[in-house]
Amino acid sequence: MPAGPFLFLEGNMREDGLIWKEESRKKIFDCRLFSILESYCRSPNDTAGTYTVIDAADWAIVVPVLETPQGRKFVMVRQWRHGSRCLSLEFPGGVFEPGENPAEAASRELLEETGYKPGSIRKIGEFSPNPAIMTNRVHFFLAEDLADTGRKEPDADEFVETELVSAAEVFEGMGKPPYIHALMGSALTLYLQHENRF
Repeated sequence: MPAGPFLFLEGNMREDGLIWKEESRKKIFDCRLFSILESYCRSPNDTAGTYTVIDAADWAIVVPVLETPQGRKFVMVRQWRHGSRCLSLEFPGGVFEPGENPAEAASRELLEETGYKPGSIRKIGEFSPNPAIMTNRVHFFLAEDLADTGRKEPDADEFVETELVSAAEVFEGMGKPPYIHALMGSALTLYLQHENRF
């Protein structure tokens, strides 16, 4: 079985001494957002064990940049999060639809949640949200040249408020309420990297 998209081999150095081999997997729970699997794996020193894995679809997160007379702002969404049981202010994003490519997913989620349509959208990176237990990846996009269509189309169970937030406020607030979502910190880091702000 392939080791996956995040296996890195540097020069002639082999990392076989670190790679586990999956011998079988079994689905033990399934719901709308993810499945839980039992993965039976063999370690580099030939011991074996069963490990729990969450199998979920890939996600897109969009950093939408809007140039205004008051300066650069991010288009963000405020929404309730059931896990943390509080409101969170975030960049828009969501799960891929079946067969959807990353850029399409990013543009669709931006339009559905905010009503903004990007003139240009480009990928700025991707991460595994939790490689210890999750199979999926999160794809990050920068959206610019935004046009406000005035039409939001959130899912039936999505209640979101769109907010224009200054870049300075987001930089200063990240890691404190309401900026509680860890992946938004990843998005902001990739944005800063893209803008050569380090």
